[in-house]
Amino acid sequence: MSGGLLALLDDVVALTKIAAATLDDAAGQAAQASAKAAGVVIDDAAVTPRYVVGLAAERELPIVGKIAWGSLKNKILYLLPAGMALSIFAPWLLTPILMIGGLYLCFEGYEKVHEKLTGHSDAGGGAAIDGSATDAKAFEDQKVNGAIRTDMVLSAEIMAISLASIVEPDLFVKALVLAAVALFVTAGVYGAVAMIVKADDVGLYLAQKGGPVSKPVGRALVYGMPPFLKLLALVGTVAMLWVGGGILIHGLNEFGISGPEHLQHTIAEAIKGAVPGIGGLLAWLATALSSAVVGLIAGGITALLWGVIANPFMRLFKRAA
Repeated sequence: MSGGLLALLDDVVALTKIAAATLDDAAGQAAQASAKAAGVVIDDAAVTPRYVVGLAAERELPIVGKIAWGSLKNKILYLLPAGMALSIFAPWLLTPILMIGGLYLCFEGYEKVHEKLTGHSDAGGGAAIDGSATDAKAFEDQKVNGAIRTDMVLSAEIMAISLASIVEPDLFVKALVLAAVALFVTAGVYGAVAMIVKADDVGLYLAQKGGPVSKPVGRALVYGMPPFLKLLALVGTVAMLWVGGGILIHGLNEFGISGPEHLQHTIAEAIKGAVPGIGGLLAWLATALSSAVVGLIAGGITALLWGVIANPFMRLFKRAA
């Protein structure tokens, strides 16, 4: 009896060790996957604050919470099962899907650059508000729904990049990694967004408090947030182009067109060898910059083709309506 109990305890200990190793491996891969999707994560954090602009200060955090919950549902309920089905039944589709998502990021990044250069921007903050939205709740709901729709695209790219970076073949570990990425990214992005949208309120409180330290810190926050938000939007745009261009370059390499990636690697290695100490950083910057240039060109071509293809259909649709 005692021998059977000891054997059972040994089995429990062994299973616990296996489970712990699996969770540790999943956590490590989740961290790596989240890092590879950093560009899209940055853009997600840069895009979301605009959906809170124009709403009452006391509603800012509840709205960020609603968007975060919608983002988590996007990842867990829809994108995770879709990713697992893709890895089981059609893993060969992952690279084309990633490239389509990368092309979309390039297109969005190009559109933002074009808006900045031409002075045209989306005054609605990404959510169209129609005349029937006369009460605060309808206005808020439209903002939240618009943010969640935008998040779906960015979340899909995050989950696809994460899935492509998982080296563990076990399906259970893949699901754990994707779930961990969903939790880590959502908490990180919307935690940062919450701090950003409330920073001016914190600054106003500190400035009114009037202490020798709190007053200048508060004033710095109040006056510093508008330029910081502009800088964040710029970083988000660059991140979209950098990530989108990098995905396209890597995808082309997967299909046998290795020239662009080989050229990037050659330039990076040359810079790394020529500049001791900070060569690695400069090589990374050169790679990111070249990816962003490729992304901008790809986005411009996509925008041009979209205009040529979509405009006739839109005119036909308007005539039919």
